[in-house]
Amino acid sequence: MDPVADRRDGTVVRVSGPLVEIEGAEGLSMLELIAVGPRRISAETVSIAGTRATLQAYEYTGGVKAGDAAVPTGGELSGLLGPGLLGHVFDGLMRPLSSAPMWLTPERSGSAEDPTVLAREWTFKPAAVAGTKVSAGEILGTVPDSGSVGHRVLVPAGVSGELSWLAAESRVHVLDTVAVIDGHEVALSERCPVRRARPFRSRHSGTVPLHTGQRVLDLMFPVARGAAAAVPGGFGTGKTMMLQQIAKWSDADVIVYVGCGERGNEMADVLDGLSQLEDGRTGGKLIDRTVIIANTSNMPMMAREASIFTGITVAEYYRDMGYDVVVIADSTSRWAEALREFANRNGDLPAEEGYPANLASELASFYERAGRVTTLGGKTASVTVIGAVSPPGGDMTEPVTTDSQRFVRSLWTLDRDLAYSRHYPAVSWTGSFARDAEALGSWHAANGNPGWAARRARAAALLAEADRLAELAEIIGTSSLPGHERMVLLGGRLLRDGVLMQNALSANDGFCSAEKGAALLDLVLDVVDACQGLVERGVAATTIEQSDFGPVLRAREETGSSDAAAVKARSGEVLTALEALQ
Repeated sequence: MDPVADRRDGTVVRVSGPLVEIEGAEGLSMLELIAVGPRRISAETVSIAGTRATLQAYEYTGGVKAGDAAVPTGGELSGLLGPGLLGHVFDGLMRPLSSAPMWLTPERSGSAEDPTVLAREWTFKPAAVAGTKVSAGEILGTVPDSGSVGHRVLVPAGVSGELSWLAAESRVHVLDTVAVIDGHEVALSERCPVRRARPFRSRHSGTVPLHTGQRVLDLMFPVARGAAAAVPGGFGTGKTMMLQQIAKWSDADVIVYVGCGERGNEMADVLDGLSQLEDGRTGGKLIDRTVIIANTSNMPMMAREASIFTGITVAEYYRDMGYDVVVIADSTSRWAEALREFANRNGDLPAEEGYPANLASELASFYERAGRVTTLGGKTASVTVIGAVSPPGGDMTEPVTTDSQRFVRSLWTLDRDLAYSRHYPAVSWTGSFARDAEALGSWHAANGNPGWAARRARAAALLAEADRLAELAEIIGTSSLPGHERMVLLGGRLLRDGVLMQNALSANDGFCSAEKGAALLDLVLDVVDACQGLVERGVAATTIEQSDFGPVLRAREETGSSDAAAVKARSGEVLTALEALQ
């Protein structure tokens, strides 16, 4: 055995759940991965004091005892990234769960280099010419992968020079060398540290919308590609359902869904739904362009902390290929709870509600890896981050919720009263915001939809005024209000039930195109204008309120998901019927 390696080995002196202290390891560096105990469980160095180091273990530490060996690996926590990610499920350490047993026992050490992964063969197709100069980010070849997302083998960051050898079209394994650049061997897959952001050429300042297929988001609180959004909501408000809808219908090329500390049955629902749902763009299944990182509530606690960064690293990997990626993290609160538990075991001074003092900087290190960039290869691509927040007791003033708002561009607050009144998605129009709404309005105006910003502003004003009048009506009664104010109340109801509400289980209403959403909103606003005009011409408010507005409310369900023309035709029918009242 190498004597240098012997000198660097340490010994376990203390174990407290995921916290492991070792003594005697020499030359350790922060974030270095250590193999602990006879099962060589993965642990990461988080503090060093002389010859003693503190580790956070990413696996179950039962059976680890004082005196066990702690062997430094010389590397950081990394994931093996290459073809075969799409359509599969991995744990927080990027180990495939498809080959795992039904129950993940503590004895399962596992490895990213799973034998089934290493044995699989792929067809490499060269896309460059040997003897030419290449630089970081250029495409060396492609590998047919899952669905419409082709896998692109790139020149690694920091590598450039003459392409002295390139593999011919052939069958290769994930660790096989496919190119040699100035003596540097490039394998089909690469190992990426999860805590370090992958490099890119430049960041874009312009905004381009990400269409989610959910009307309340696309019309009222849009998110830009490469931005970050947070979804705070208490238990039962529909966070998971809304995130699943975004995963199914957003117009991204790749979805990375991170189940961080949530219930296993919810992850099973995600996997089942994506496996069965047809992708309208490709005709395949939506799971074919999805990577799932599953670290459920019954799995090792500190692996939750790693799963968030594993997910964002996978997203950056596909971004560098030129794809637009959406990362959905459900939920960041469970991730923060893991940080809190470890900090308490380590004896760190607690901050607000027991969370560590560095909670805000940890959240920033996750959300700020979102961005729309020019890759090293010169392509425009993006990573959009959407993080769920589960505040205990629905308390929106708790630290994870308030700190998240500092780093996101859109906030989609879920309201318990809306959810309990069966209004889904239960996105509060008073507690949500979109900081990029003005910039996205300019984008819509430049791309053939100049009325987008005015339509959104008018809908927001109508909702705010309807809420104010509803509180007044509870005191004095609706019949005591003037006619034009009663029409505002009517308009608010039509807007809430006919536009903002959406049935996730409906074939027509589960997804809504941008054109149909605009047509539905125009339908309601035109009806409100017509009703106000009738009141001004002397028609009694009661007569208008007793009219049949069912066609307006049913338009979202009775027309196709992209059938804006049918909505516009219905608008003419409803307006004609209203004109007959005068």
